[in-house]
Amino acid sequence: MRVGVRVPPCDRADRVLETVRRAEELGFDDVWFPDSQLLWRDVFTTLTAAALGTDRIGLGTAVTNLATRHPAVVASAARSVAELAPGRFTLGLGVGNSSVGPVGLPQSTSAAMREGIRLLRALLSGEEREFPGGVRSRLRDPGPGVPLYLAASGPKNLRLAGEIADGVILLSGVSPRTLARAAARVGEGAAARAARPPLTVSAFCAVTDDVEAAARQLKPICASIAQNGGAPFLALAGIDVHVPEKVEGVYPDLVHAEDWKAAVDICSAWISDDNALRFAEEFCLSGTADEIATRLRALEAGGVDGVFLQHVGSYDPPTDLIEAVGSAVLPRIK
Repeated sequence: MRVGVRVPPCDRADRVLETVRRAEELGFDDVWFPDSQLLWRDVFTTLTAAALGTDRIGLGTAVTNLATRHPAVVASAARSVAELAPGRFTLGLGVGNSSVGPVGLPQSTSAAMREGIRLLRALLSGEEREFPGGVRSRLRDPGPGVPLYLAASGPKNLRLAGEIADGVILLSGVSPRTLARAAARVGEGAAARAARPPLTVSAFCAVTDDVEAAARQLKPICASIAQNGGAPFLALAGIDVHVPEKVEGVYPDLVHAEDWKAAVDICSAWISDDNALRFAEEFCLSGTADEIATRLRALEAGGVDGVFLQHVGSYDPPTDLIEAVGSAVLPRIK
């Protein structure tokens, strides 16, 4: 199983590169970069620096979108990064979330994702395609072979990912029950294929002896899941919470709050300390190095092909997480 880490492009590309190099030195398999044009630096600029400044580590978007970026623009950008890091780049795609929300655009529908991925594949393979107005065009110097991963959480997109994607990024955390359900939906979509696409799981992680303290920092994450249709998944783990559709006092949203302490305080109105602890124990990787290594081995035994770890916060690099996992967890599982 590949173990990666999520690194937000929260600083100049050359400074983010230092974080990526450290992850490579410590043995991480992949670095995944999120994309949100108002929150961070441009993801493909950052990927270019990472491609030029590393030798081994896998690089990916987790995730970019086809709403703020036209599929033709994404195809060109993906080709440009892939030729700098041959065999190391994965294009992760999603419905938009923090990219579309701050500029008032809707998330991509499943139908739009299907058509967008079809167009991306065609362009990356050098095919000529028809665009609005009857214009026919192709990508010069195409770059076939870029794996296209689809991030999904709802049943419709999970089935879509199983049907058409080269890999699936699961956003439901590491809860065995929710993972089993998600994998089953992916399997339904992949029924007509030779094999189910590989599964990569996103998980918040903290190497700590004080899980309760770490769990309290996860309240905005738990609240966001409940707020965005994930309450049934939480209920499977005995977390019964109800969060209003709109939460005042948090910018730009719960997951990417600029003032994390304020977001934790606000979300405490709906997420108790007990709820947060249960969330950390069930859906996240929180605990000692030995405990996290055990859970990673269990994920692999359960059919997960990759995991990428996240720290709490969006505007600083996951330096402490990389050091803790790289020095104490990876040696236990590699």
